[in-house]
Amino acid sequence: LAMLTFHNVCLAPSSFQLTGIPGLESLHIWLSIPFSSMYLVAVVGNATILAVVRVEHSLHQPMYFFLCMLAIIDLVLSTSTMPKLLGIFWFGAGDIGLDACFAQMFLIHCFATVESGIFLAMAFDRYVAICNPLHHTTVLTHTMVGRLGMAALCRGVLYIGPLPLMICLRLPLYKTCVIFLYIGPLPLMIRLRLPLYKTRVISHSYCEHMAVVTLTCGDSRINNIYGLSIGFLVLILDSMAITASYVMIFRTVIGLSTPEARLKTLGTCGSHICAILIFYVPIAVSSLIHRFGHQVPPPIHTLLANFYLLIPPILNPIVYAVRTKQIRERLLQILKTETKIK
Repeated sequence: LAMLTFHNVCLAPSSFQLTGIPGLESLHIWLSIPFSSMYLVAVVGNATILAVVRVEHSLHQPMYFFLCMLAIIDLVLSTSTMPKLLGIFWFGAGDIGLDACFAQMFLIHCFATVESGIFLAMAFDRYVAICNPLHHTTVLTHTMVGRLGMAALCRGVLYIGPLPLMICLRLPLYKTCVIFLYIGPLPLMIRLRLPLYKTRVISHSYCEHMAVVTLTCGDSRINNIYGLSIGFLVLILDSMAITASYVMIFRTVIGLSTPEARLKTLGTCGSHICAILIFYVPIAVSSLIHRFGHQVPPPIHTLLANFYLLIPPILNPIVYAVRTKQIRERLLQILKTETKIK
């Protein structure tokens, strides 16, 4: 099925072709070494965090439950892109079905939004623990932790669900939202109508929203506006709320009587602050370069887009393992036990 429009052929493909890292195709086999190593570290690190928190009952506290949520999200984010990217590097397997492409788009953007929501919940946890310590156990109960995690997940689904629908069904925003509220993300897996595209080749390593939108025939302004709005709601508002919580935390810490108490209290926030910077800085840099860095070479665009999905899953377990005494001691205990067995 094809039609001629503005001297360009618009197609309705059943699949797309991902190029991997455009401009660096000759280096794909070498690039696979650091990417596969980073993916392995991310999987092992986050699986270890989940296992340690599960077996160590002293870690059954709100902060570590949120950490487990982060570990699951990081596993989803890295696994939704890396196996396909490694397939492209090793076997040239760049073909991806239309449904799989929209599913990948949904998972990436949805769980990045969920991760931001979890960081916001963790900031709230630190605020209550430091500013209202007597109420921490009554406010941050296991039920409340679960509700906050579910709220972050629901927000991600509601924010990102319309994006693949708008591309796939080519509907106005208000109709897309109405349909999405009734039938949810099902259209991500069930294609109701094939859209028209200028080409089936995506110059990217995964189905990133804007990379797919630029291929569509027709006006993509609605998608651009919606994507920018979601970026503002997630990146700007969440970071502002987290900053506000830490301003109140620092005011409380300054009021403590001794320097030792101040350092000890701030130490409980160190891992969280590092994780926030690890998450927000790469995604902000990647977004700014993607929107405004038109002179930046395409390989840099794609590499940055992959790094912001890989860096948090790699560094979050390392940061928490190094800075959290209970996790560090439990890991050392496991390593000593294995050494004795050998």
